[in-house]
Order: sequence, then C-alpha cells, then structure tokens
Amino acid sequence: MATVGKDLSQYDKSSLPDATNMRIGIVVSEWNDDITENLFKGAQETLLDCGIDAQSIFRMNVPGSFELIYGCKNMQHTSYPVKNSKLRKDLDAIIAIGNVIRGETAHFDFVCQGVTSGIKDLNLNSSRIPVIFCVLTDDTHAQSVARSGGVHGNKGSEAAVAAIKMAAIKQKF
Repeated sequence: MATVGKDLSQYDKSSLPDATNMRIGIVVSEWNDDITENLFKGAQETLLDCGIDAQSIFRMNVPGSFELIYGCKNMQHTSYPVKNSKLRKDLDAIIAIGNVIRGETAHFDFVCQGVTSGIKDLNLNSSRIPVIFCVLTDDTHAQSVARSGGVHGNKGSEAAVAAIKMAAIKQKF
C-alpha cells in the first residue's frame, strides 16, 4: 500500500516554488462529500499556508467524480477575476477532487478508468493548465477516511503541493 508509513499532509514549504501570485482552481465532487470536503479543506489549507491568497482559489462543485473531467475542462477554458483589478486571467493549475469507493458491481472500475483517462487527456490535449489528480479510489470508506485527514494524512494537501510545483513549471515555459 503506497500510503503505509507516509503522511500525505507533510511537505517542506521552504522547498516549494513561490506561490504568492498563483491562481488555483479546485473542482470538487459532491459524491461522498464527507471525504471530498475533507480533501478540499486539506488542499485549501495547504495553498493558503504556501502564500496563495484566498481570493486566488476558485472552486467549482460537480455531482460526481466522473463529472470532474467536464468541470476541469471548463476551468481550463475560463478566465477568472484578478484580486483588486478588473482584469481576468487563466488559472495556473487545477485540482480535481473526488472519491470512488468499490461497491458490488463493475461501476467502480468504469468510473475510475474514465476519470483517470479523462484527466490524463486534459493534461495532454486540452490546455496549458495542468490538472492534478486527487481522486481517492479505495476499497472501503475507512480507507478513504484515513487518506482524507485521518491516520495517513490528507491527499488534498499532497495535491495542493503538486499543483504549486506544476504551476511553477507552467510559468517557466
């Protein structure tokens, strides 16, 4: 198990790029909202801790994890207001937050494969704005709780760190 012995919430802020002027979008699935809200909180707290202004974090809710792809695509193609200005700018990165828990049918496999492929496709084909995959695909609710602020930390925090790093790469090129 990749998270055993690892705290998903830990990061070294001093080793991260300067994030003070970054603008981050977060698309959050409403399905399993006890999990996705905790992932959002972890991501948001980390972004704020790293110097991103609260007005530079833009949130969109979608019904489920499969709909994350459409939400992220729309964020990639929308400009957002700049704090204290009439200007609008693109985002620097987008985080897709969702949770799929294995059930009794193959639905889990189809949704996980579709979301994974869709977000990969957005990164390859759609825009210069990177999309970070923060979708927990666990066998049980307890595993999701452990990775959304529980014993293994918060995958949302880890995704926020990845968003900052990828935004810095985007800005470089």
